[in-house]
Amino acid sequence: LDAFPSSGAFDLIKSALSNDKEKQDAIKKGGAIFAFTLENGGKTESWFIDLKSSGAVGKGLGPEGKKADIVLTLSDENFGKLIDGKANAQKLFMAGKLKVKGDMMKATKAEAVLKTAQTKKSKL
Repeated sequence: LDAFPSSGAFDLIKSALSNDKEKQDAIKKGGAIFAFTLENGGKTESWFIDLKSSGAVGKGLGPEGKKADIVLTLSDENFGKLIDGKANAQKLFMAGKLKVKGDMMKATKAEAVLKTAQTKKSKL
C-alpha cells in the first residue's frame, strides 16, 4: 500500500459510508459505481466505491459480479491533491492528467464523493 500513499482516502470514505445516513445520502448523490485506478511509478491499483446500491468500498474495479459505471485513472499524487481539495477534477481532465472511461455525466459526481473523504479527514 505504500506505493499508493493517497489510497488511505478509501478507508476514510469507507468509514464515512458506515454511517447509514451518510451512505443513503451518498447513494442518492452518486447513483453509480465509481472505480479509481491510481498510478505510481509504473504500478497501478484500483479501488471502487459502490454508490448504486450497497455503499461498499473495496479493491478492484467493482464489487463482485458488477462493474463500474465509470473508471477514473490518475496518478496517486493527483488523487491525493483531489482529496485534499488542492486540485480540481475538471482541470486535471483538461490537462490530460485524469482519464475517464464510462459515463461522463457521472464523472462530475465523483468529486462530491471524494469530498466525503475531505470532510472526514478534516475531522480527524
